[in-house]
Amino acid sequence: MMLNNQGRPTRPNTTEQDNSATDTFTGNKALDLETPLIFEQGVPGRLGVDMAEPKQVKSRLGNTARNKPIGLPDLSEPQVLRHFVRLSRQNYSIDSGFYPLGSCTMKHNPRINEKVARLAGLGDLHPMQPVSTVQGALELIDDLAHWLKTITGMPAVAMSPAAGAHGELCGVMAIRAAHEAKGEARKRILVPESAHGTNPATAALCGYKVESVPAREDGRMDMEAFAEKLGPDVAGVMLTNPNTCGLFETDVKKIADMVHEVGAYFYCDGANLNAILGRVRPGDLGVDAMHINLHKTFSTPHGGGGPGSGPVVLSEALAAFAPIPFVTHGENGFDFVEHVEGEASKSFGRMKTYHGQMGMFIRALAYMQSHGADGLRQIAEDAVLNANYIRVGLNDMLHSPFDGICMHEALFDDSSLKDTGVTTLDLAKAMIDEGYHPMTMYFPLVVHGAMLIEPTESESRETLDQFIGAMRHLLNKAHNGEDAYFAQAPLFAPRRRLDETGAARNPILRWIPEEDSQTLSAAS
Repeated sequence: MMLNNQGRPTRPNTTEQDNSATDTFTGNKALDLETPLIFEQGVPGRLGVDMAEPKQVKSRLGNTARNKPIGLPDLSEPQVLRHFVRLSRQNYSIDSGFYPLGSCTMKHNPRINEKVARLAGLGDLHPMQPVSTVQGALELIDDLAHWLKTITGMPAVAMSPAAGAHGELCGVMAIRAAHEAKGEARKRILVPESAHGTNPATAALCGYKVESVPAREDGRMDMEAFAEKLGPDVAGVMLTNPNTCGLFETDVKKIADMVHEVGAYFYCDGANLNAILGRVRPGDLGVDAMHINLHKTFSTPHGGGGPGSGPVVLSEALAAFAPIPFVTHGENGFDFVEHVEGEASKSFGRMKTYHGQMGMFIRALAYMQSHGADGLRQIAEDAVLNANYIRVGLNDMLHSPFDGICMHEALFDDSSLKDTGVTTLDLAKAMIDEGYHPMTMYFPLVVHGAMLIEPTESESRETLDQFIGAMRHLLNKAHNGEDAYFAQAPLFAPRRRLDETGAARNPILRWIPEEDSQTLSAAS
């Protein structure tokens, strides 16, 4: 049997009648260990640690004191350890296999970055240390800022934003501050249909009315519709470039000129910077503000809610409105500007308690210095090459809604699955059985049944060939009438497919003890 090098073999097909290959007494299947819920493992009186009874003190909780046990399970230390280790082994990560999520840039995180971030003097910094004791850390932040400005061709950068959406908020707040400084109360921001969903949310959060700009048949922004919507009350445009269809906006310079003509500003969503890194400087295209996801482009850890980092580069027109704090370098070394006064008198204020994600700064700078200028350029070239390799490898079986070469991600729609009885979701579930995390599905919204695949530069040709082969195998099954297989997939994952309608209508979001569950059932 051919082993799937994503980390686990694809097991032989079995039917419901043939349980001999799948049933075990324990429920375990070799190293795939079944683990009950942590609440189900508790035994009253079992302890992981034995502590002396604390001295009684007068309670200050009043009528808010708990009148019954908290309901946590009683567990031994080995139980707790085994439970969470078993769960961790069911995670899928970039360290275990190819992670083809489009629009997410899930690339390899080099271990040298992790080692550097843990060095003594960096890994144990505290944000409230005296400035005199953290001169090396401030120099590192300043050095990273220099790299980001050089890469993007922008004169200023705000380092404190904590992630991409936080960076968008920073950019739009700088735009609003710039208009207010001129005594203008502009009300609208234009957002193309192909933008990331956080773009219109950010504009609305900042008090703007959001107007959507439709796309042309080639997947790029409709310039005629854009021109019609522009006016003196427009504060700016939020454009993702390359956009979420994996396409470069060929009219980007014209867009910038038109925006500036009406006194507005050009915000560029930099989430897809990996596609143009070292090839195009956004500042040369007329961009006024752009966030940079260090956890995407510069390979700092990504996912699971963080930590992220979203520095924002700013044009000369917006630089004075950057948030505090920021690093300065004078005769006495490095220092922080932490108050809205003096050279920061036009700043719109503070976005974050401290100075940004220091661990992410260290990792990103290590990544940049490891690659050098020529290596960073090669990253973009290889990422685009890999995406087009997948596009060409699947183009005869999956339909590409837009003709021609893509950028960092290949986009397909579900029209090739028409009349097979198989949906985009069904195909994604079957990919799990082949050992893959599914690609991004149903996004961007401008494409029906979208399948967005981003291989990044990390993946080898062998990995891409195997992925293409697995996709072609599944698509052949779909076209050969095996829709019943897809309706059940995944068959080999630790948990089977949900009844999605039932789960949506009657979600069970927390564990309920059996006696409480029986009481609730009787009451209903």
